[in-house]
Amino acid sequence: MMLAEAVNATTEGPLADFSMSDKDRYELKMAGLLHDCGKVTTPVHVVDKATKLQTIFDRIHLLDTRFEVIRRDAQIRMWQAIAGGRGESQARQELEASLAQMEEDQRFLQRCNVGGEAMQPEDQERVRQIARRYRWQDAQGKENDFLSADEVENLTIRAGTLTEAEREIINHHIVATIRMLESLPWPKHLKNVPEYAGGHHERMDGKGYPRGLTREQMSVQARIMGIADIFEALTARDRPYKEGMKLSQALAIMRKFRDNGHVDGDLLDVFLKQRVFLRYAERFMDKSQLDVA
Repeated sequence: MMLAEAVNATTEGPLADFSMSDKDRYELKMAGLLHDCGKVTTPVHVVDKATKLQTIFDRIHLLDTRFEVIRRDAQIRMWQAIAGGRGESQARQELEASLAQMEEDQRFLQRCNVGGEAMQPEDQERVRQIARRYRWQDAQGKENDFLSADEVENLTIRAGTLTEAEREIINHHIVATIRMLESLPWPKHLKNVPEYAGGHHERMDGKGYPRGLTREQMSVQARIMGIADIFEALTARDRPYKEGMKLSQALAIMRKFRDNGHVDGDLLDVFLKQRVFLRYAERFMDKSQLDVA
């Protein structure tokens, strides 16, 4: 609504003709409140997936237990070797080197479990090497790969905490939103709510979803919704899977999105020049995020 009001107050440039009545404001507000209503169909463990290995609990603790098992097995092998006549000094040195490697690999996987912006290819390959490096026995005595294929897939997620399959589940929420809103008998003064709410994942270049709309096929309000949704997501401080970005970092990403055809450039210019971002930040972001004067 802050951005819409800033556009409404614009008197020059490509958006000079945009204006809103009180009814228009109410319609946009309703669309904003309902823009993610389809997420009621999304499993909670996907919406709130805080780490890469999280399902109904964080499976990193299972990996920690496996490391304890293979450390124990390594110690047992050392004592068996010594009992078989091998020199104790050499056996202990080899054990210490092995335990040190395990400790380093364990800490590495714990770091990988935290979703970031971009996981390096060499780190992804190291996860795969660790999966092959160790074997462990379960309670039934069956020997297993240290990491399952599913665990490798999750731990090598390039950005964030969601696999491709989970991203598809998340992306479906906008389809559910549109279906839910279009099925309702809206009164005339709210008839545009489905279009405004349903367009916030479209892109100006037509590469968005679910309908692949271009800028020309979208209303100004739907394009406003897209910018607001992205900026709020980048800076939100209440997400279980990440901390809110610094304001400077979020603005850099918004500019990049403008340059690559993701968001409307004219609207983002208003967002920046009218300092809508700063008014929003001062009201809704943590003080530690405000690194832009």
